[in-house]
Amino acid sequence: MPLRVEIVSPAKRLVDRQVDMVVVPGMEGNIAAMPGRAPLMLQLRGGVVALYENEKIIDRYFVDGGFVDMGADHCTILADSARLMHELSADKAKDRLQELENDLAHVGSRAEDPYDAYDRLRAEIQKAQAEIEASEGHH
Repeated sequence: MPLRVEIVSPAKRLVDRQVDMVVVPGMEGNIAAMPGRAPLMLQLRGGVVALYENEKIIDRYFVDGGFVDMGADHCTILADSARLMHELSADKAKDRLQELENDLAHVGSRAEDPYDAYDRLRAEIQKAQAEIEASEGHH
């Protein structure tokens, strides 16, 4: 029994196909969706979504976070943004990471609500780090 996977971002629908398994980057770690699994909804962190057929990875996508709805016959990923792995750039992500870390160092002096700004910056830093790791591991 195959699993229908959809990867959707505000910009476009990237994937709508049948696979054997999907591994997604959950906040607590990677988690697999397979046919017959109990329903589950999770928040995603920045990382790689891997699609499997015949126990082999057939495609990989980078997501910047979002949510996933898993069920017995489906895995629907609602991503903040999603890209094909070849679209990633470690250099651009490193530049963005440096800017974010600089912003984080000065968050107390610039933000009206430093705690909210700190949380947003930490989330953006995690996404940049995940993109660097994914792009360097892919090439």
